[in-house]
Amino acid sequence: EQELPIDIHTNKLLDWLISRRHCNREWQSQVLTIRTKINNAIQDMPVHEGIMKLLSDINYFHCKKIVEILKETEADSKNIFGSYGSKRMKDWQEIVKLYEKDNVYLSEAAQMLIRNVNYEVPSIKKQIAKCEQFQQECDKKVADYGKAANSVRGEFQTTCKQLGIQGRRIKHELVERLVELPAIYSKMADNAKNLDSAAQFYSEFVKFVLGKEYPGGCIPLLKYLINAANIDFGDITLEGGGDIDWGGIEVEIDFNISLEETGIVVESSGLEGGVAKGQEALTILDNTSTRNTLVDEIKELESFLKIRLHEMRSSSSGDLLSMSLLQDAPSILQLQSIESVEKMLSDLQGALMDITDQRTQHLHNIKHSPKYVDLLANSLKQKLAAAEKLVASQEVVRQRRNEAHSESQRTQT
Repeated sequence: EQELPIDIHTNKLLDWLISRRHCNREWQSQVLTIRTKINNAIQDMPVHEGIMKLLSDINYFHCKKIVEILKETEADSKNIFGSYGSKRMKDWQEIVKLYEKDNVYLSEAAQMLIRNVNYEVPSIKKQIAKCEQFQQECDKKVADYGKAANSVRGEFQTTCKQLGIQGRRIKHELVERLVELPAIYSKMADNAKNLDSAAQFYSEFVKFVLGKEYPGGCIPLLKYLINAANIDFGDITLEGGGDIDWGGIEVEIDFNISLEETGIVVESSGLEGGVAKGQEALTILDNTSTRNTLVDEIKELESFLKIRLHEMRSSSSGDLLSMSLLQDAPSILQLQSIESVEKMLSDLQGALMDITDQRTQHLHNIKHSPKYVDLLANSLKQKLAAAEKLVASQEVVRQRRNEAHSESQRTQT
C-alpha cells in the first residue's frame, strides 16, 4: 500500500508536504541559511566546466552533482578513513546535509515544480509555437522567393527567345541579330502586294465620295510600297556617315540594301535634288520617319475597312439609300461583298502585325540607336540580377528557418 501512487494537484503539493509533516513550515528560513553557505562555498570552487554550468541556477540536485565532481577533483585529499580533508569538499557536504535535514530539499523541489508548471512550461510552449510559426513563415517566404525567381527567369528566357538570342553575351548577340532585318523587310514588302485590292478600294471610295482625286493621293507611301516593293530612296554605302558606333562590337552585317540608282529624288528634307543620303537613303521600312508614316497609313486603311464592313453588315436588303448611292459608283465599289472586305481586312491586319512585331521593332531600334541596345541589354541583365538576388534572399530565409528549427529542438529538450 505504501507504493500506491497518490494523485495530488500541483499547486497543492507544497501544502500537502507540510500538512503531512514531511516538511517544516519554516523551510524558507532554512533555505536562506543554505543559500548563504552556498554563496560562501562558490568563492572557493575550482575551474571546472561542469561546475560552472551548475552554479548558474543552483539547487539541491546541483549540490549533489557538485559533490560527485569534487570526489574527482579532491580525490588526493581523501584519507584512509574515507573522509576528505579538503575544506571545499566539507563545505558542500555540509550544504547537502542541511538540504536533507527536515526535507528542505523537498519543499524547494515542490516550489520549483509549481513554478515550472505554472510559468516555465507555458513560456516554453509559447516559445516553441513561436519558432514553429516562424518556420512556417520562412517556408512560405522560401516558396514565394522561389516562384518570383522562376518568374523573373521565365521573363528573361521569354524575352531572349523573342529576340532570338541565348542570353550569354547579350549585347553582342543583339547586334548579331541585325542580319535578319533585310529578310524581314523583304518579306514585308512581298506581303504588301496582297494589300493592293484594299488600297484601290479605299482610293476609289474616296474619289467617288469627293467626286475627284484626293489632293496628294490617299495612302501614297503604302501604294508606293505595294508597287515599288521597298526599293531604296537612293544610292548608299554602309561606310558612309550614317553608320552607328556599337562600342567596339565587331559584327559583320549585310543589310542587303540595294546600291542601285532608283531615280527617286528626295526634296522633303530641304534637298534641292540629287541622290538621297543618310536617313533619306534608307528603305521605306528601315527609315524611322517613313516607317511611322506607313504604320499610320495602314491603320487609316484598317479603320476605313472596319467602318465599311460595319456599314455593309448593318445594311438591310431594303436599304434603298445605300443602293441608290452606289448606282453610279465604280464596279470595284459595287462588286465588293462582306467576304471580300473581310479578306482585305485580314490581310491588312496581318501586314500591320508584321511591321509592328515587337522583335522587329527591337531590331529596328537597335540598328538606329546604340543607346537602345545598351538599355535593352541592361534590362535583361537586371532581370538576371533580380533573379540572383531573390535566390540569395531565399537562401538567407532558409538559413533563418533552420536556426529557428534548431532553437525549437533545443527548447524541447
